Amino acid sequence: MNFGNTDKYQADKLLFFGVLLFFLGLAVGLMIPLMANPRMGLSSHLEGVMNGMFLVLLGLIWHKVSLATRWLNLTYFLTLYGSFANFAAVLLAAFTGAGKMMPIAGGKEGLTLVEGLVSFLLVSLALAMLTVCVFVLTGLYRNMKGNTDTQGYYQS
Repeated sequence: MNFGNTDKYQADKLLFFGVLLFFLGLAVGLMIPLMANPRMGLSSHLEGVMNGMFLVLLGLIWHKVSLATRWLNLTYFLTLYGSFANFAAVLLAAFTGAGKMMPIAGGKEGLTLVEGLVSFLLVSLALAMLTVCVFVLTGLYRNMKGNTDTQGYYQS
């Protein structure tokens, strides 16, 4: 698969949004004492930083993910959704005190509407990120198989 304009645009966007999410995660770390559930606030801080790094790393290897354009676009959007939904769900839980689905860091039950939103985000982002991992692994495997010669040696 050639690294075309769409692929480069997506890779650049993944880098940008990764650094943005990393920054937001750092900024949330400064607000932990202001949150209804500081332990959940720490989780939100870590989610922002780790998901930001994930987006940056994925942006750096994006040209090695060999998928059809439709699947690559789906992977791109699911990645952005999953990363930001993860950060947003935990941040919302930290500020509101909700978090019934996260008993270790949350353990408290908030308003029904907030609990529903947090639960929806957690379930949907989990499905999105599992799908992303399967697609990226498939694309990397296809790229790896396409870069071997007839003797099976990897060509760089």
